[in-house]
Amino acid sequence: MLRTLSIRDFVIVDSIELDFSSGFSVFTGETGAGKSILIDALQLALGGRGDASVVREGAPKADITADFAVGGAAAAWLLEHAFALEEGGALLRRVIDNAGRSKAFINGVAATATQLRELGDLLIDIHGQHAHQSLLKGEAQRALLDNQAAFRDAGAGFDALTVAASHKEWRALARQRAEFENDARNVLIERERLEWQVGELEKLAVKPGEWGEISNEHSRLSHAASLLEGAQEALAAISESDHPILSQLSSLNQKLGKLVTLDAQLQNVLDCMEPARIQLQEAVYALNDYLDRVDLDPERLRQVDARLEAIHSSARKFRVTPDELPGEHARLAERLRQLADASDLDGLRLQEEKIKARYMAAAAKLSSTRAVAAKLLGTQVTAAMQELNMTGGSFVVGLNACEPGAHGLEQVEFLVAGHAGVAPRPLAKVASGGELARIALAISVITSNATTTPTLIFDEVDSGIGGGVAEVVGRLLKRLGRERQVLCVTHLPQVASQANQHFQVAKGSTEQGKTVSRIEVLDSKARVEEVARMLGGLEITATTRKHARELLAS
Repeated sequence: MLRTLSIRDFVIVDSIELDFSSGFSVFTGETGAGKSILIDALQLALGGRGDASVVREGAPKADITADFAVGGAAAAWLLEHAFALEEGGALLRRVIDNAGRSKAFINGVAATATQLRELGDLLIDIHGQHAHQSLLKGEAQRALLDNQAAFRDAGAGFDALTVAASHKEWRALARQRAEFENDARNVLIERERLEWQVGELEKLAVKPGEWGEISNEHSRLSHAASLLEGAQEALAAISESDHPILSQLSSLNQKLGKLVTLDAQLQNVLDCMEPARIQLQEAVYALNDYLDRVDLDPERLRQVDARLEAIHSSARKFRVTPDELPGEHARLAERLRQLADASDLDGLRLQEEKIKARYMAAAAKLSSTRAVAAKLLGTQVTAAMQELNMTGGSFVVGLNACEPGAHGLEQVEFLVAGHAGVAPRPLAKVASGGELARIALAISVITSNATTTPTLIFDEVDSGIGGGVAEVVGRLLKRLGRERQVLCVTHLPQVASQANQHFQVAKGSTEQGKTVSRIEVLDSKARVEEVARMLGGLEITATTRKHARELLAS
């Protein structure tokens, strides 16, 4: 549950520290005092959108910190994402400066806004004051029913994902099959062209790196005579002529070796000449080895010449370099394979039917789960309507068959009958503003019972409700507060009087004359005054105080 909320320089709040308890808590105050601003600040700490406009005028940054006691799924999430638990809790912090830059932290460790939202979804469920408006939209009705179904049957959530994924795959295959049927001639021409190209390249069979290797071989073979002549000439000059260089150098080394005994200074000259003699000897060995391997092979030269010409010609034809021919072959072969698969009409139809069957099976299972959840939700909301002064009214979740779609085989529609003996009709067509608000509240309370989030927030969801119904609403929220923490922004004294903890939000001003929002926890005496204000307006009389005491006592 939410333990503390710290707000600094947010909109019209300069500095507020709030401590929360379990049970049912309310926030009350005059219009514009900043009741909903507290909810906005909390949403920001939970990863909501924010920009520079949320920073209080004249302040460098807005800073919101929410401290939660956590367990179960939230604790597991923290451990999974390496955010250590601190005293069994989670500290969520969001900072936004007056340039719009945002920073997020979880237990003092830098986090992303997405991570704040993921963790926040496990900690708090917020029902906004415009919840009844979203109930008029079909997608919101479907999402609400599916969430209920998924809570009661974990497989329902998986079925919904399978339905969406299978439908997407099915439609993609159907489009591919239709495109082939409509353009079969062009596909056939393209396939024939690719088959010819791939056949040519397969026949040539150029290997990676072959062009460089065969170019070197061609250069060697075409200059074999010159290479032999040059190598033989060098070998003769070094070791096989009448006066070979190697013999002359050896003779000089011998003479110098004798002279070194007479003058040691010649040793440096001898040290330089001896390595030269050794290197020349190594050159003789290398030249002999080279001459053993190099020979004139006109037939091989013709073969290599023809191969070079074939590769070069194909490269020009396909408009690539010779080195790129193997890659071009692979690319065209892959394109041909894809086209062959795509042009296999029977195969496409078989695959399409297979995916369609998978979709229909998952959709049928989802329909069955929805039917059970729809019946239960209808029964529960109908019962709540009786408590909310809609005696004889009923609520039905209609499942209307439709064309197979991404969300299944039916459209979800909320139907309501305001009185006994009246056929249920679409919610948007028959419910008045007050009735719609009551039905929305009933649904919010019922769906909240099905969620595992420990803290529930109701932001003026009691709008449009009054009189005895308001007292019933207060009792419903208090009953809900016995099982989890409930925070409610309200303008109804009948609801506020049911709270275990009462916060009053009021406007004030700083020394600089700027408007700020102040908040305090009310004791029993102050609660009488606040409930009396809510009952009677600005002028509080003894009668309104008496009525306030009666409400609080009840």
